[in-house]
Amino acid sequence: SSVTDAVIEEVKAWQSRPLEALYPIVYLDCIHAKVRDGGAVNTKAVYLALGVNLRGEKELLGLWIAQTEGAKFWLQVVTDLKNRGVNDIFIACVDGLKGFPEAIEVVYPKTEVQLCIVHMVRNSLKYVSWKQRKEVAADLRAIYTSATAEAAEQRLTEFEQKWDDTLAPIGQSWRRNWSRIIPFFAYPPEIRKVIYTTNAIESLNSTYRKLNRQRSVFPSDTALLKALYLATFEATKKWTSTIRNWAQVYGELSIMYEGRLPE
Repeated sequence: SSVTDAVIEEVKAWQSRPLEALYPIVYLDCIHAKVRDGGAVNTKAVYLALGVNLRGEKELLGLWIAQTEGAKFWLQVVTDLKNRGVNDIFIACVDGLKGFPEAIEVVYPKTEVQLCIVHMVRNSLKYVSWKQRKEVAADLRAIYTSATAEAAEQRLTEFEQKWDDTLAPIGQSWRRNWSRIIPFFAYPPEIRKVIYTTNAIESLNSTYRKLNRQRSVFPSDTALLKALYLATFEATKKWTSTIRNWAQVYGELSIMYEGRLPE
């Protein structure tokens, strides 16, 4: 902490810097780290917002630390983005935390909230034995690779008919979240590839998890924030290009969100 104290002012300036008015796509996720707090060691939630700007470049918009992960704090995060100049987001890609989409829509009512399909599949496979995992994963893939929402719902019905006797929680979870899954099907393939997973932010998370393995407990929230900030710049050195096929994605977004893109 003493060695990196000089960084804290830079961190504060970075965390409060003005942002662009529009990010077509924003990924929101949370990781956890152990921090010494008042003599005890607590697991803290680190909130992350990764934006894709109009040039197709990835940009970490901020890091926030809280006691736990919850929709109430996510509301604070998106409010902070709004206060720092982000007036519009086309698509927000999130995990399945209860109340999370509603927190986003309070601040950005026009934003389409898309549940991460990879999170849905990963959570579904928790219920499955190793022997059945390959077959169940293939049946789930048939759902999210369907051409339309109607076809996807038919595949889901077939999945339920096949697996509900032994794996009912999977079908129930997909039905419960269906309204947040199907926005994905309204987009052409190029946009689907960008939004169907939060892998863009998962690669950043892997850098942070490596940091956690190197230091199992951080002495304070400030020490954790500084370490994450420095690790971020190591990770972003690899971000040398735009999102794949961005020109085509941008062109399709400009048609789908006509009037919301700058001239």
